[in-house]
Amino acid sequence: MKILLMHYSAPPIIGGVENVLGHHARLMSAAGHSVRILAARGEQPSGSIEFLRIPLADSLHPDVLAAKRELDAGHVPPGFYTLTGRLTDSVRAAAKGADILIAHNICSLNMNLALTEAIHRVYREKGFPRLVLWHHDLAWTTPRYQPELYPGLPWDLLRNDWPGAIHVAISELRRRELSELSGIRPETIHVIPNGIPTRQFLKLEPQTIRIADQLGLLRAAPLLILPVRITPRKNLELALSTLACLRDVFPYAGLLITGPLGAHNPDNKKYFEELLKLRRVLGLESFAHFLAEQEAAAPPDAVMADLYRLSDALFLPSREEGFGIPLLEAGLSHRPIFCADLPALRELGNETVS
Repeated sequence: MKILLMHYSAPPIIGGVENVLGHHARLMSAAGHSVRILAARGEQPSGSIEFLRIPLADSLHPDVLAAKRELDAGHVPPGFYTLTGRLTDSVRAAAKGADILIAHNICSLNMNLALTEAIHRVYREKGFPRLVLWHHDLAWTTPRYQPELYPGLPWDLLRNDWPGAIHVAISELRRRELSELSGIRPETIHVIPNGIPTRQFLKLEPQTIRIADQLGLLRAAPLLILPVRITPRKNLELALSTLACLRDVFPYAGLLITGPLGAHNPDNKKYFEELLKLRRVLGLESFAHFLAEQEAAAPPDAVMADLYRLSDALFLPSREEGFGIPLLEAGLSHRPIFCADLPALRELGNETVS
């Protein structure tokens, strides 16, 4: 499909909506769609994403600001409809041949009501792309904008239903506000939360990304990490039983045991087989993960640091420990620690033990 993404400005301009729009553009392009960004300020992205500059779409254009001063006082200035006409021509030309136009906040805020009016004029014309109104903010429900709003057009465009348009809200709160404001049935408003590119944000190693994808670690909530070798003194059966109980409250809870089989006891293989059987009996095959099943060797330090960042807590139910390096690793990773009450671990925890 040919998709148009529209806002007053676009990356590298800094802003929450600009950031989301940029991520959407990259994801849609990576999925094989033809993507064009329509904005007044911004730059041509790298790759195949196009950028079309529409100067009058700017919330800070001098003509737009002059009109806004009058509109904020409750007056529709004589030049407003001339400005709207120029924007109507620009929007119509930019939308030619596209399948979808996604307008971010343009029909929710009073930053450029001439642009809002222009889109409203053309969106039901024959051949115009399907319109998606993406609501990050709502002027009519926000106290700081309300003194600038008045009954009637063009202000009512920000609180009326747009028949035939698809409405998207970024949260359940926004969906409820939009429904109460406009009378649109809430079940017809789609909720699509904002997100961040986890892999890039955390600077994950390629091996970490592969492990996380194979095991579905990013879906686990919470994810407990148990960075130990597979040997009976680590009490891994308690970890499995604990996960089974935890899932009664948190159905997406997960457990990651990162170590290989203990290297010095031939009985460790039998112990591992018993753990796999217990995992199967408890129905945890998709939730309790032994990295030894995926990786031939223990993960390197950089990958272990990543796995700590992906986890929500360290769980260490050992029967005996002489020191407890995982506690240091978890501390450096700012992760809470749930561990057995052993003297060596209490010594490491010092006054922070509870």
